Amino acid sequence: MKKKSALRIEGELTIFRAMELKPILLDHPAPTEVDLSGVTEFDSAGVQLLLLAKKTAMAEQREFRLVRHSQPVIEVFELLNIAGHFGDPLVMDSRAGASAGQRSNSKTARGSHES
Repeated sequence: MKKKSALRIEGELTIFRAMELKPILLDHPAPTEVDLSGVTEFDSAGVQLLLLAKKTAMAEQREFRLVRHSQPVIEVFELLNIAGHFGDPLVMDSRAGASAGQRSNSKTARGSHES
């Protein structure tokens, strides 16, 4: 049985962070679950990165889930009508500001772009 791992993304999931997050999302072993509750900004580069991570997981026949979608993520998914592509229910975490790290095998990706 393969070990499941989680990644919690905090801050922007935008063009400014896509290159930073890409190797983390496509790492081996790649996270099987991505917690989006800490995402404060989300753009098309973030969408493309999540689509690539999902496509890669499918090609490698491994699990990949998005969980605890923040309001910015839900708004973009609804605008683009792509929530169904990921196959995960859009559920906002009522504890969106709660700290990550409740699992010993989870990672957190933090950061934001400063002008």
